[in-house]
Amino acid sequence: MYRVRVISSLLLLFMLVGCKGDPLFEASVDYKIVDGVVILDEPERVAGQQSVLELRCAPMDTVRVGFVGLGMRGLGAVERFTYIEGVKINALCDKYQERAEACQRYLEDAGMPKARVYSGDEGYKELCESEDIDLVYIATPWQLHVAVAVYAMEHGKHVAIEVPSANTIEECWQLVDAAERNRVHCTILENCCYDHFELTTLNMAQQGLFGEIIHAEGAYIHNLEPYWRHYADNWRLEYNQAHNGDIYATHGIGPNCQALNIHRGDRLDYLVAMSTRSINGTKLVKELMDMDTCRQGDQINTLIRTVNGATIDMQHNVMTPRPYSRMYQLVGTEGFANKYPTAGFTFKLEQVRSVDSDAMPDIEALDHHNFAPREVAADMMMKYRHPVQLQLVEGVPLQEYSLQIGGHGGMDFIMDYRLVYCLRHGLPLDMDVYDAAEWSSMGELTRISIENGSKPVKVPDFTRGEWNKLDGLKHYFAE
Repeated sequence: MYRVRVISSLLLLFMLVGCKGDPLFEASVDYKIVDGVVILDEPERVAGQQSVLELRCAPMDTVRVGFVGLGMRGLGAVERFTYIEGVKINALCDKYQERAEACQRYLEDAGMPKARVYSGDEGYKELCESEDIDLVYIATPWQLHVAVAVYAMEHGKHVAIEVPSANTIEECWQLVDAAERNRVHCTILENCCYDHFELTTLNMAQQGLFGEIIHAEGAYIHNLEPYWRHYADNWRLEYNQAHNGDIYATHGIGPNCQALNIHRGDRLDYLVAMSTRSINGTKLVKELMDMDTCRQGDQINTLIRTVNGATIDMQHNVMTPRPYSRMYQLVGTEGFANKYPTAGFTFKLEQVRSVDSDAMPDIEALDHHNFAPREVAADMMMKYRHPVQLQLVEGVPLQEYSLQIGGHGGMDFIMDYRLVYCLRHGLPLDMDVYDAAEWSSMGELTRISIENGSKPVKVPDFTRGEWNKLDGLKHYFAE
Protein backbone atom coordinates (compact mmCIF):
# COMPACT_ATOMS: atom_id res chain seq x y z
CA MET A 1 0.00 0.00 0.00
CA TYR A 2 2.82 2.42 0.89
CA ARG A 3 4.59 1.74 -2.41
CA VAL A 4 1.42 2.46 -4.38
CA ARG A 5 0.96 5.77 -2.55
CA VAL A 6 4.55 6.77 -3.26
CA ILE A 7 4.26 5.95 -6.96
CA SER A 8 0.95 7.80 -7.19
CA SER A 9 2.48 10.82 -5.51
CA LEU A 10 5.41 10.81 -7.92
CA LEU A 11 3.06 10.58 -10.89
CA LEU A 12 0.96 13.43 -9.54
CA LEU A 13 4.08 15.53 -9.03
CA PHE A 14 5.16 14.84 -12.64
CA MET A 15 1.73 15.79 -13.98
CA LEU A 16 1.72 19.10 -12.13
CA VAL A 17 5.19 20.17 -13.27
CA GLY A 18 5.71 22.04 -16.53
CA CYS A 19 6.88 19.61 -19.20
CA LYS A 20 9.02 21.94 -21.25
CA GLY A 21 12.25 20.17 -20.34
CA ASP A 22 11.20 16.74 -21.55
CA PRO A 23 12.06 16.35 -25.27
CA LEU A 24 8.94 14.25 -25.84
CA PHE A 25 6.65 16.94 -24.48
CA GLU A 26 8.67 20.00 -25.40
CA ALA A 27 6.62 23.10 -26.11
CA SER A 28 7.35 26.73 -26.91
CA VAL A 29 5.77 27.88 -23.62
CA ASP A 30 5.60 26.31 -20.18
CA TYR A 31 2.51 24.35 -19.27
CA LYS A 32 1.12 22.14 -16.54
CA ILE A 33 -1.33 19.26 -16.44
CA VAL A 34 -4.13 19.68 -13.90
CA ASP A 35 -6.84 17.03 -13.51
CA GLY A 36 -5.80 15.58 -16.85
CA VAL A 37 -6.07 18.89 -18.73
CA VAL A 38 -3.06 20.65 -20.29
CA ILE A 39 -2.98 24.33 -19.35
CA LEU A 40 -0.44 26.63 -20.99
CA ASP A 41 1.05 29.70 -19.37
CA GLU A 42 -0.47 32.92 -20.74
CA PRO A 43 1.53 36.15 -20.50
CA GLU A 44 -0.18 39.20 -19.09
CA ARG A 45 -0.54 42.29 -21.25
CA VAL A 46 2.37 44.65 -20.72
CA ALA A 47 1.50 47.94 -19.04
CA GLY A 48 0.60 50.56 -21.62
CA GLN A 49 -0.22 47.97 -24.29
CA GLN A 50 -3.82 48.02 -25.49
CA SER A 51 -6.17 45.70 -27.35
CA VAL A 52 -6.43 46.06 -31.11
CA LEU A 53 -9.93 44.64 -31.43
CA GLU A 54 -11.59 46.52 -34.31
CA LEU A 55 -8.48 48.67 -34.68
CA ARG A 56 -8.91 51.74 -36.90
CA CYS A 57 -5.89 53.47 -38.41
CA ALA A 58 -5.62 56.62 -40.48
CA PRO A 59 -7.04 56.21 -44.00
CA MET A 60 -4.57 56.29 -46.87
CA ASP A 61 -5.24 57.30 -50.46
CA THR A 62 -2.65 54.85 -51.72
CA VAL A 63 -1.47 51.65 -50.04
CA ARG A 64 2.25 51.27 -50.67
CA VAL A 65 3.11 47.58 -50.60
CA GLY A 66 6.25 45.53 -50.23
CA PHE A 67 6.12 41.79 -50.91
CA VAL A 68 8.37 39.35 -49.06
CA GLY A 69 8.52 35.79 -50.39
CA LEU A 70 7.88 35.37 -54.10
CA GLY A 71 7.51 31.66 -54.58
CA MET A 72 4.22 29.80 -55.10
CA ARG A 73 1.89 32.15 -53.22
CA GLY A 74 3.77 35.44 -53.43
CA LEU A 75 4.03 35.38 -57.20
CA GLY A 76 0.25 35.29 -57.63
CA ALA A 77 -0.27 37.96 -55.00
CA VAL A 78 1.87 40.47 -56.89
CA GLU A 79 -0.12 39.88 -60.06
CA ARG A 80 -3.46 40.25 -58.24
CA PHE A 81 -2.42 43.52 -56.63
CA THR A 82 -1.85 45.08 -60.06
CA TYR A 83 -5.64 44.88 -60.56
CA ILE A 84 -6.50 46.75 -57.34
CA GLU A 85 -7.06 50.49 -57.42
CA GLY A 86 -5.11 52.62 -54.97
CA VAL A 87 -2.03 50.41 -54.78
CA LYS A 88 1.66 51.10 -55.34
CA ILE A 89 4.00 48.13 -55.42
CA ASN A 90 7.25 49.67 -54.22
CA ALA A 91 9.33 46.67 -53.19
CA LEU A 92 9.84 43.01 -54.04
CA CYS A 93 11.90 40.71 -51.82
CA ASP A 94 12.91 37.08 -52.02
CA LYS A 95 15.85 35.06 -50.79
CA TYR A 96 16.71 34.48 -54.46
CA GLN A 97 17.05 37.68 -56.44
CA GLU A 98 15.96 36.14 -59.74
CA ARG A 99 12.55 35.28 -58.29
CA ALA A 100 12.01 38.87 -57.18
CA GLU A 101 13.14 40.20 -60.56
CA ALA A 102 10.74 37.83 -62.31
CA CYS A 103 7.78 39.64 -60.71
CA GLN A 104 8.67 42.89 -62.45
CA ARG A 105 6.87 41.59 -65.54
CA TYR A 106 3.50 41.88 -63.78
CA LEU A 107 4.18 45.52 -62.98
CA GLU A 108 5.31 46.18 -66.53
CA ASP A 109 2.20 44.51 -67.98
CA ALA A 110 0.04 46.72 -65.74
CA GLY A 111 1.89 49.90 -66.73
CA MET A 112 3.30 50.32 -63.23
CA PRO A 113 6.86 51.45 -62.49
CA LYS A 114 9.43 48.86 -61.51
CA ALA A 115 9.80 48.08 -57.83
CA ARG A 116 12.99 47.99 -55.80
CA VAL A 117 14.35 44.48 -55.36
CA TYR A 118 15.77 43.04 -52.16
CA SER A 119 17.27 39.58 -51.77
CA GLY A 120 19.24 37.37 -49.43
CA ASP A 121 18.35 35.87 -46.06
CA GLU A 122 17.77 39.28 -44.44
CA GLY A 123 16.75 41.39 -47.41
CA TYR A 124 13.35 41.83 -45.79
CA LYS A 125 14.87 44.02 -43.07
CA GLU A 126 15.88 46.74 -45.49
CA LEU A 127 12.44 46.56 -47.09
CA CYS A 128 10.75 46.96 -43.70
CA GLU A 129 12.96 49.92 -42.87
CA SER A 130 11.87 51.79 -46.02
CA GLU A 131 9.86 54.97 -45.56
CA ASP A 132 7.66 54.34 -48.60
CA ILE A 133 6.06 51.08 -47.44
CA ASP A 134 2.71 50.94 -45.59
CA LEU A 135 1.95 47.23 -45.88
CA VAL A 136 4.31 44.24 -45.84
CA TYR A 137 2.74 41.22 -47.54
CA ILE A 138 4.44 38.05 -46.30
CA ALA A 139 4.41 34.82 -48.31
CA THR A 140 7.69 33.26 -47.22
CA PRO A 141 8.08 29.70 -45.94
CA TRP A 142 6.19 29.30 -42.66
CA GLN A 143 9.35 29.31 -40.56
CA LEU A 144 10.02 32.97 -41.44
CA HIS A 145 6.52 34.40 -41.07
CA VAL A 146 6.84 35.75 -37.53
CA ALA A 147 10.40 37.06 -37.84
CA VAL A 148 9.44 39.16 -40.87
CA ALA A 149 6.09 40.24 -39.43
CA VAL A 150 7.42 41.37 -36.06
CA TYR A 151 10.31 43.25 -37.67
CA ALA A 152 7.87 45.00 -39.99
CA MET A 153 5.48 45.94 -37.17
CA GLU A 154 8.33 47.27 -35.06
CA HIS A 155 9.02 49.60 -37.99
CA GLY A 156 5.43 50.81 -38.08
CA LYS A 157 4.19 48.72 -40.99
CA HIS A 158 0.90 46.89 -41.28
CA VAL A 159 1.40 43.21 -42.08
CA ALA A 160 -0.53 40.53 -43.93
CA ILE A 161 0.79 37.02 -43.34
CA GLU A 162 0.17 33.85 -45.31
CA VAL A 163 -1.11 30.77 -43.50
CA PRO A 164 -0.32 29.62 -40.94
CA SER A 165 0.78 33.02 -39.68
CA ALA A 166 2.72 31.46 -36.78
CA ASN A 167 3.93 27.98 -35.90
CA THR A 168 4.09 27.99 -32.11
CA ILE A 169 2.16 29.46 -29.20
CA GLU A 170 5.14 31.64 -28.36
CA GLU A 171 5.10 33.02 -31.92
CA CYS A 172 1.35 33.66 -31.70
CA TRP A 173 1.91 35.81 -28.61
CA GLN A 174 4.73 37.62 -30.40
CA LEU A 175 2.31 38.65 -33.16
CA VAL A 176 -0.35 39.77 -30.67
CA ASP A 177 2.10 41.80 -28.60
CA ALA A 178 3.77 43.42 -31.62
CA ALA A 179 0.40 44.48 -33.06
CA GLU A 180 -0.81 45.84 -29.72
CA ARG A 181 2.48 47.53 -28.90
CA ASN A 182 2.79 49.29 -32.27
CA ARG A 183 -0.94 49.84 -32.93
CA VAL A 184 -0.77 48.38 -36.43
CA HIS A 185 -2.82 45.83 -38.31
CA CYS A 186 -1.67 42.22 -38.43
CA THR A 187 -3.99 40.08 -40.55
CA ILE A 188 -3.92 36.48 -41.65
CA LEU A 189 -4.22 35.81 -45.39
CA GLU A 190 -6.88 33.13 -45.01
CA ASN A 191 -8.38 33.03 -48.48
CA CYS A 192 -10.97 30.35 -47.67
CA CYS A 193 -12.92 32.90 -45.63
CA TYR A 194 -13.65 34.57 -48.99
CA ASP A 195 -14.76 31.49 -50.88
CA HIS A 196 -18.16 32.22 -52.42
CA PHE A 197 -19.85 29.29 -50.64
CA GLU A 198 -18.33 30.18 -47.26
CA LEU A 199 -19.22 33.87 -47.61
CA THR A 200 -22.81 33.06 -48.56
CA THR A 201 -23.29 30.58 -45.72
CA LEU A 202 -21.75 33.09 -43.31
CA ASN A 203 -24.38 35.61 -44.37
CA MET A 204 -27.09 32.95 -44.00
CA ALA A 205 -25.83 32.24 -40.49
CA GLN A 206 -25.82 35.92 -39.61
CA GLN A 207 -29.37 36.25 -40.95
CA GLY A 208 -30.49 33.39 -38.70
CA LEU A 209 -31.26 30.75 -41.32
CA PHE A 210 -29.39 28.03 -39.40
CA GLY A 211 -30.74 28.99 -35.98
CA GLU A 212 -27.99 28.51 -33.39
CA ILE A 213 -24.93 26.83 -34.86
CA ILE A 214 -23.96 23.97 -32.57
CA HIS A 215 -21.36 22.14 -34.68
CA ALA A 216 -18.97 22.85 -37.52
CA GLU A 217 -16.47 20.81 -39.51
CA GLY A 218 -13.37 21.81 -41.38
CA ALA A 219 -10.24 20.27 -42.83
CA TYR A 220 -7.26 20.46 -45.08
CA ILE A 221 -7.31 17.24 -47.06
CA HIS A 222 -5.06 17.64 -50.07
CA ASN A 223 -2.70 15.05 -51.49
CA LEU A 224 0.49 17.08 -52.01
CA GLU A 225 2.34 14.31 -53.83
CA PRO A 226 2.70 16.33 -57.08
CA TYR A 227 4.04 19.40 -55.24
CA TRP A 228 6.58 18.30 -52.61
CA ARG A 229 9.56 18.69 -54.93
CA HIS A 230 8.62 22.25 -55.88
CA TYR A 231 8.91 23.91 -52.45
CA ALA A 232 12.12 25.95 -52.33
CA ASP A 233 14.86 24.25 -50.30
CA ASN A 234 12.35 21.50 -49.41
CA TRP A 235 11.06 23.69 -46.58
CA ARG A 236 7.53 22.26 -46.40
CA LEU A 237 8.46 18.58 -46.23
CA GLU A 238 11.16 19.40 -43.69
CA TYR A 239 8.49 21.00 -41.51
CA ASN A 240 6.15 18.01 -41.85
CA GLN A 241 8.99 15.64 -41.04
CA ALA A 242 9.79 17.46 -37.81
CA HIS A 243 6.32 18.34 -36.48
CA ASN A 244 3.25 16.29 -35.68
CA GLY A 245 -0.20 17.82 -35.26
CA ASP A 246 -2.61 19.78 -37.45
CA ILE A 247 0.04 22.15 -38.76
CA TYR A 248 -2.16 23.58 -41.53
CA ALA A 249 -5.51 24.10 -39.84
CA THR A 250 -6.45 27.61 -40.88
CA HIS A 251 -8.26 26.77 -44.14
CA GLY A 252 -10.69 24.61 -42.21
CA ILE A 253 -11.00 26.42 -38.92
CA GLY A 254 -11.03 30.01 -40.20
CA PRO A 255 -14.49 30.04 -41.84
CA ASN A 256 -15.90 28.01 -38.94
CA CYS A 257 -14.60 30.47 -36.35
CA GLN A 258 -16.20 33.32 -38.27
CA ALA A 259 -19.57 31.57 -38.37
CA LEU A 260 -19.29 30.83 -34.62
CA ASN A 261 -18.24 34.42 -33.76
CA ILE A 262 -15.02 33.28 -32.12
CA HIS A 263 -13.57 36.08 -29.95
CA ARG A 264 -16.65 38.06 -30.89
CA GLY A 265 -19.02 36.51 -28.35
CA ASP A 266 -17.57 33.00 -28.01
CA ARG A 267 -14.08 31.52 -27.85
CA LEU A 268 -12.30 28.23 -28.35
CA ASP A 269 -12.14 26.49 -24.97
CA TYR A 270 -10.21 23.23 -25.36
CA LEU A 271 -9.26 20.58 -27.91
CA VAL A 272 -8.36 16.92 -28.12
CA ALA A 273 -6.21 15.60 -30.98
CA MET A 274 -4.88 12.27 -32.15
CA SER A 275 -2.68 11.07 -34.99
CA THR A 276 -2.36 7.95 -37.09
CA ARG A 277 1.00 6.35 -37.82
CA SER A 278 3.18 7.95 -40.46
CA ILE A 279 3.28 5.47 -43.33
CA ASN A 280 3.26 7.47 -46.54
CA GLY A 281 5.04 10.33 -44.82
CA THR A 282 7.87 8.05 -43.71
CA LYS A 283 8.26 6.68 -47.23
CA LEU A 284 8.34 10.21 -48.61
CA VAL A 285 10.99 11.58 -46.27
CA LYS A 286 13.11 8.50 -46.89
CA GLU A 287 12.92 9.11 -50.63
CA LEU A 288 13.46 12.89 -50.61
CA MET A 289 15.45 13.48 -47.43
CA ASP A 290 17.09 10.11 -46.75
CA MET A 291 15.64 10.12 -43.24
CA ASP A 292 14.02 7.16 -41.51
CA THR A 293 11.30 8.86 -39.48
CA CYS A 294 8.48 11.35 -40.03
CA ARG A 295 6.81 12.81 -36.95
CA GLN A 296 3.76 14.03 -38.89
CA GLY A 297 1.05 11.37 -38.88
CA ASP A 298 -0.64 10.67 -42.20
CA GLN A 299 -4.00 11.70 -40.68
CA ILE A 300 -4.66 14.10 -37.80
CA ASN A 301 -8.09 14.33 -36.13
CA THR A 302 -9.05 17.11 -33.73
CA LEU A 303 -12.20 17.90 -31.74
CA ILE A 304 -12.65 21.40 -30.32
CA ARG A 305 -15.26 22.72 -27.89
CA THR A 306 -16.13 26.38 -27.45
CA VAL A 307 -17.02 28.15 -24.21
CA ASN A 308 -20.65 28.44 -25.37
CA GLY A 309 -20.85 24.70 -26.03
CA ALA A 310 -20.43 24.42 -29.81
CA THR A 311 -18.06 21.80 -31.25
CA ILE A 312 -15.70 21.75 -34.24
CA ASP A 313 -14.38 18.62 -35.98
CA MET A 314 -11.06 19.17 -37.79
CA GLN A 315 -8.94 16.93 -40.03
CA HIS A 316 -5.51 17.22 -41.66
CA ASN A 317 -4.20 14.87 -44.35
CA VAL A 318 -1.67 15.73 -47.06
CA MET A 319 -0.19 12.24 -47.46
CA THR A 320 -2.90 9.94 -48.84
CA PRO A 321 -4.86 9.95 -52.12
CA ARG A 322 -8.12 11.29 -50.66
CA PRO A 323 -10.12 13.72 -52.81
CA TYR A 324 -9.48 17.36 -51.96
CA SER A 325 -11.74 18.56 -49.15
CA ARG A 326 -11.98 21.36 -46.65
CA MET A 327 -14.87 19.43 -45.09
CA TYR A 328 -16.74 22.71 -44.58
CA GLN A 329 -19.98 22.13 -42.72
CA LEU A 330 -22.30 24.05 -40.41
CA VAL A 331 -24.89 22.29 -38.25
CA GLY A 332 -27.55 24.56 -36.79
CA THR A 333 -30.71 24.03 -34.79
CA GLU A 334 -32.75 25.20 -37.80
CA GLY A 335 -30.61 24.36 -40.82
CA PHE A 336 -27.51 22.77 -42.30
CA ALA A 337 -24.84 23.68 -44.86
CA ASN A 338 -22.28 21.37 -46.44
CA LYS A 339 -19.70 21.89 -49.18
CA TYR A 340 -17.64 18.69 -49.47
CA PRO A 341 -18.07 16.27 -51.12
CA THR A 342 -21.56 17.52 -52.03
CA ALA A 343 -22.54 21.17 -51.73
CA GLY A 344 -26.02 21.74 -50.38
CA PHE A 345 -28.35 23.11 -47.72
CA THR A 346 -31.12 21.80 -45.55
CA PHE A 347 -33.61 24.07 -43.78
CA LYS A 348 -36.80 23.67 -41.79
CA LEU A 349 -39.69 25.15 -43.73
CA GLU A 350 -40.84 27.28 -40.84
CA GLN A 351 -37.32 28.63 -40.34
CA VAL A 352 -37.05 29.77 -43.97
CA ARG A 353 -40.49 31.38 -43.77
CA SER A 354 -39.65 33.12 -40.50
CA VAL A 355 -36.66 34.80 -42.08
CA ASP A 356 -38.10 35.65 -45.48
CA SER A 357 -41.33 34.23 -46.83
CA ASP A 358 -40.19 35.04 -50.38
CA ALA A 359 -36.72 33.57 -50.01
CA MET A 360 -37.19 31.07 -52.81
CA PRO A 361 -39.73 29.87 -55.36
CA ASP A 362 -41.64 26.64 -54.78
CA ILE A 363 -40.86 26.61 -51.08
CA GLU A 364 -43.06 23.55 -50.50
CA ALA A 365 -40.54 21.47 -52.47
CA LEU A 366 -38.13 21.63 -49.54
CA ASP A 367 -37.71 18.41 -47.57
CA HIS A 368 -35.78 18.85 -44.35
CA HIS A 369 -34.72 15.18 -44.40
CA ASN A 370 -32.65 15.72 -47.55
CA PHE A 371 -30.72 18.48 -49.29
CA ALA A 372 -32.88 21.20 -50.74
CA PRO A 373 -33.40 20.73 -54.50
CA ARG A 374 -30.56 22.09 -56.60
CA GLU A 375 -32.58 24.93 -58.07
CA VAL A 376 -33.73 25.99 -54.60
CA ALA A 377 -30.16 25.96 -53.31
CA ALA A 378 -29.06 28.06 -56.29
CA ASP A 379 -31.79 30.61 -55.56
CA MET A 380 -30.75 30.70 -51.90
CA MET A 381 -27.11 31.24 -52.88
CA MET A 382 -28.13 34.23 -54.98
CA LYS A 383 -30.59 35.59 -52.43
CA TYR A 384 -28.14 35.47 -49.54
CA ARG A 385 -24.93 36.62 -51.13
CA HIS A 386 -22.76 38.35 -48.57
CA PRO A 387 -22.42 42.16 -48.79
CA VAL A 388 -18.73 41.61 -49.57
CA GLN A 389 -19.69 39.61 -52.65
CA LEU A 390 -22.02 42.41 -53.75
CA GLN A 391 -19.51 45.22 -53.18
CA LEU A 392 -19.13 47.05 -56.49
CA VAL A 393 -15.78 47.24 -58.29
CA GLU A 394 -15.93 49.30 -61.48
CA GLY A 395 -19.69 48.81 -61.42
CA VAL A 396 -19.41 45.00 -61.15
CA PRO A 397 -20.17 42.96 -57.99
CA LEU A 398 -16.92 41.85 -56.38
CA GLN A 399 -17.87 38.17 -56.68
CA GLU A 400 -18.19 38.43 -60.46
CA TYR A 401 -15.17 40.72 -60.78
CA SER A 402 -13.00 38.28 -58.82
CA LEU A 403 -13.80 35.48 -61.24
CA GLN A 404 -12.23 37.53 -64.03
CA ILE A 405 -8.97 37.85 -62.06
CA GLY A 406 -8.83 34.32 -60.65
CA GLY A 407 -6.89 32.90 -57.74
CA HIS A 408 -8.60 29.82 -56.30
CA GLY A 409 -11.89 30.67 -57.93
CA GLY A 410 -11.62 34.37 -57.11
CA MET A 411 -11.35 34.10 -53.33
CA ASP A 412 -7.69 35.20 -53.33
CA PHE A 413 -8.60 38.41 -55.12
CA ILE A 414 -11.51 39.15 -52.78
CA MET A 415 -9.15 38.67 -49.83
CA ASP A 416 -6.60 41.12 -51.25
CA TYR A 417 -9.22 43.60 -52.39
CA ARG A 418 -10.84 43.73 -48.94
CA LEU A 419 -7.47 44.22 -47.27
CA VAL A 420 -6.63 47.22 -49.45
CA TYR A 421 -10.18 48.60 -49.25
CA CYS A 422 -10.20 48.61 -45.44
CA LEU A 423 -6.72 50.15 -45.22
CA ARG A 424 -7.64 52.90 -47.67
CA HIS A 425 -10.80 53.79 -45.73
CA GLY A 426 -9.35 53.44 -42.23
CA LEU A 427 -11.70 50.58 -41.35
CA PRO A 428 -11.14 47.56 -39.10
CA LEU A 429 -9.91 44.60 -41.14
CA ASP A 430 -12.11 41.55 -41.71
CA MET A 431 -9.54 39.37 -39.88
CA ASP A 432 -7.31 40.62 -37.08
CA VAL A 433 -4.25 39.53 -35.14
CA TYR A 434 -6.36 37.51 -32.71
CA ASP A 435 -7.73 35.50 -35.63
CA ALA A 436 -4.17 34.99 -36.85
CA ALA A 437 -3.09 33.75 -33.44
CA GLU A 438 -6.13 31.57 -32.64
CA TRP A 439 -6.23 29.81 -35.98
CA SER A 440 -2.47 29.37 -36.23
CA SER A 441 -2.18 28.08 -32.65
CA MET A 442 -3.83 24.83 -33.71
CA GLY A 443 -0.51 23.47 -34.97
CA GLU A 444 1.29 23.34 -31.63
CA LEU A 445 -1.82 22.81 -29.49
CA THR A 446 -2.72 19.63 -31.37
CA ARG A 447 0.86 18.38 -31.14
CA ILE A 448 0.84 18.94 -27.37
CA SER A 449 -2.39 16.96 -27.09
CA ILE A 450 -1.07 14.10 -29.23
CA GLU A 451 2.25 13.88 -27.40
CA ASN A 452 0.44 13.85 -24.05
CA GLY A 453 -1.72 10.85 -24.97
CA SER A 454 -4.52 12.95 -26.52
CA LYS A 455 -5.21 14.85 -23.32
CA PRO A 456 -7.46 17.91 -23.54
CA VAL A 457 -5.52 21.14 -24.10
CA LYS A 458 -6.91 24.54 -23.14
CA VAL A 459 -6.77 27.05 -25.99
CA PRO A 460 -5.10 30.30 -24.89
CA ASP A 461 -7.25 33.41 -24.82
CA PHE A 462 -5.24 35.67 -27.08
CA THR A 463 -7.67 38.56 -26.46
CA ARG A 464 -6.77 38.43 -22.76
CA GLY A 465 -10.34 38.37 -21.50
CA GLU A 466 -11.98 40.50 -24.18
CA TRP A 467 -13.40 37.64 -26.27
CA ASN A 468 -17.02 38.65 -25.53
CA LYS A 469 -16.54 42.40 -25.88
CA LEU A 470 -17.74 42.36 -29.51
CA ASP A 471 -21.18 41.16 -30.57
CA GLY A 472 -20.57 39.07 -33.66
CA LEU A 473 -18.34 39.39 -36.72
CA LYS A 474 -18.77 42.53 -38.80
CA HIS A 475 -17.42 43.42 -42.24
CA TYR A 476 -17.03 47.17 -42.52
CA PHE A 477 -17.83 49.42 -45.49
CA ALA A 478 -17.24 53.10 -46.12
CA GLU A 479 -20.35 55.26 -45.81
